[in-house]
Amino acid sequence: MTRRRALDRLFTAAATLSALTAIGVLLGVLGLVVARGFGAISWRFLTEQIRSVGAEGGIFYQAVGTAILVATAAAVALPIAAGTGIGLVVYVPAGRLRRTLEALLHALNGVPSIVFGLVGLAFFFQALGLKKSWLSGGLLLGLMIVPTVAVAFLEKLRAIPAATVEAAVGLGLSRSRLVTSVLLPQASSGLVTGTLLGLSRAAGETAPIMFTAAIFAGATVPHGIVDSPVLALPYHIFVLAQDSFDPRVAEKVWGTAIVLLGIVLALSLGALPLRLKIHEEARRA
Repeated sequence: MTRRRALDRLFTAAATLSALTAIGVLLGVLGLVVARGFGAISWRFLTEQIRSVGAEGGIFYQAVGTAILVATAAAVALPIAAGTGIGLVVYVPAGRLRRTLEALLHALNGVPSIVFGLVGLAFFFQALGLKKSWLSGGLLLGLMIVPTVAVAFLEKLRAIPAATVEAAVGLGLSRSRLVTSVLLPQASSGLVTGTLLGLSRAAGETAPIMFTAAIFAGATVPHGIVDSPVLALPYHIFVLAQDSFDPRVAEKVWGTAIVLLGIVLALSLGALPLRLKIHEEARRA
């Protein structure tokens, strides 16, 4: 018993140290970004367009382009992830096939974004001829985050008490009615939290949109679908950090990073209460 208590305390201390280290790294990164870029944040920076290759002006159209890509990704990922989760839980019998499909879903969640970018380049450019456009980028980002959204949705579906499902089946509900009347209403929070987490990843991705959607300058609000690129915050940071030697640009880069971090953190923190609720319900089920 004494040895077991010692091991428990050791693991508790190790877990606490790991958590504190992660929090410390996060706070350090946030502090560095804010310290270097806070001077660039102003109303003009947020509402003007880029000028002088990033040395002057602001990031208005970069923020607009990022919002367009994120909204398109959400519109693509939501129905596909919902269909995937419902299909696995309701229509695929429990057993080896379901476990294999879920393992594949988790594996897809770990595919590097650069791979998605190359696949999107080949498919949207060569197969569909869309060239660089907001639609290509949004579709690609949406497909990229489908596993994230679907996994969170599956967690919530599994948290629904079995007695609730059995009662619905006992009342004679068909599968379609079970889905629309029981599963989707009770698991909608999982779909929302998965979408927020997925979009927080999509908002900060550079490689997929670099190949399919984003340019550095010369675009405003898109007016078409084919050959209709957008500006985007992560690509803006990438180009300025790599190619600009103007010292006036440095503060602008860090200021843009603050805005991008703010978007990502807002989406992630928005998903946190829902995820805690899902885990609590799963523990009680």
